[in-house]
Amino acid sequence: MSASSPPAHDALAGRRRVLGFTTGYWMLNGIEMFERLAYYLVRSVVAVYIMQADETHGLHFTAADKGMIYSLWFIFQSLLPTFTGGYADRYGYKKTLAFSITLNVLGYVLMATQRSLVGFTGGVVVLATGTAFFKPSLQGSLAQNVTSRNSSLGWGIFYWVVNVGAAIGPMLANFVRHEVSWTALFLVAAAVTSLNYLMLLTFRDFASGADKTEGPGRVFLRTIRNLGDPRLIAWLLIMSCFWLMMYTLWDLQPNFLTDWNDSGSIARYVRASFLPDQWAVATDRGLQVPQEILLNLNAALIVLLMIPISWLVRKLRTLECMVIGMALATAGVIVAGFTNLGGVFLLGVVGFSLGEMLTGPKKNEYLGLISPPDKKGLYLGYVNIPVGLGGWVGSALQGHVYGHYGEKAVLAQKYLAQHTDALGGRVWDGAIGSLDAATGVARTEAFARLQEVTGLDAVRATALLWDTYQPQYAVWIPFAAIGVAAIIALVVFTRLARRWSDLNV
Repeated sequence: MSASSPPAHDALAGRRRVLGFTTGYWMLNGIEMFERLAYYLVRSVVAVYIMQADETHGLHFTAADKGMIYSLWFIFQSLLPTFTGGYADRYGYKKTLAFSITLNVLGYVLMATQRSLVGFTGGVVVLATGTAFFKPSLQGSLAQNVTSRNSSLGWGIFYWVVNVGAAIGPMLANFVRHEVSWTALFLVAAAVTSLNYLMLLTFRDFASGADKTEGPGRVFLRTIRNLGDPRLIAWLLIMSCFWLMMYTLWDLQPNFLTDWNDSGSIARYVRASFLPDQWAVATDRGLQVPQEILLNLNAALIVLLMIPISWLVRKLRTLECMVIGMALATAGVIVAGFTNLGGVFLLGVVGFSLGEMLTGPKKNEYLGLISPPDKKGLYLGYVNIPVGLGGWVGSALQGHVYGHYGEKAVLAQKYLAQHTDALGGRVWDGAIGSLDAATGVARTEAFARLQEVTGLDAVRATALLWDTYQPQYAVWIPFAAIGVAAIIALVVFTRLARRWSDLNV
């Protein structure tokens, strides 16, 4: 991978600075915070809205449907920036940001109003396309406002700001979905996103240095040509495996936690403390902490620790830091996934979060440092490829694995078919899609029917299914194995990379 010199320090000469960074840098962080607040307001709970069988006002799609929706979400949101980054460099970051904000607002409105599979998925695709234009234009602008001297801290602060939005979003989502409605949740996200129209008025555009006479076709060809480096491809594939594993925590855990996790002891502590009552809700298994609040420990830890950790690791080589981070994150995902106890899950989130703080910002920093000065948006569009590939493949894998071996409603149907006389002479062929017909019980009613047949309450019926089918192993072993393989591959890549570049990365 050919190295390039970092931007000259005098490129930022004359710009007004606050706390060592340009004012433009801070305004861009503000735009990112609003966009991420809206995004995590929705993303932290939308998995429940899409497929949870016992969510009264949800869509009740299947795990396979959810996997398809999330796969498209990743394709458009994280693979499209591979090409939109070059266009952001060519046509201007600020114009691209305005276009992306408009698409995001429209996407949230469609998700609020469409309940069919096609209609809701269309809203997701519009939102994801807007995000695809947002990411490289925002990150390309940011890369023009940092230097090799403050790059590590600058990207660390940026990642911290992302998680300020990520920390507030789930708490706001918890209130809006329980106290108002699901429709209001998406409309609030659209309103928060609209605030960025005002933020765009606070600064002038940042020159990318790219050729402004290039036509769209040449931008596309240049994007493909720069992707031809086999060493860049190897790094992107390794990181794809890592993000495949990481997104299982964010996108699969909401359903896994809602189905299986017993957070009753944490809920009782919440009720006995000064914490909001909405953080402990009554369910058929007693008081439980909503999954978005449990998972929000991840964002809260990053808000508290991201900047000091970025400072502590500022002298570590980028790739070596990423290896350590991936190991911690993988260990955290394993601990969090192989349990149905709320306290143990939170311990896993701590390990996962520490690993994310070492890995997430460093992937941006790595490509920002090796990219030519006039191709910041292009290269920082590439940084989304691992998220896109990993999320795309991972979502499809999640849909199959969880739909067959993990979802409580489906396992309740299986138990009725395999261990009771629910079939009534009918024959089940072993296919998940035929369970409704074979048992005569809809997926949304299966768990209640299991309780009737067995005479067990919700707590004991859940324990029966957990002990019978061991969903924690069937669901999490494949993803843990992929994470371990990614760590080994990155260790090898790190050793080889020292021979390829004269940058100390």
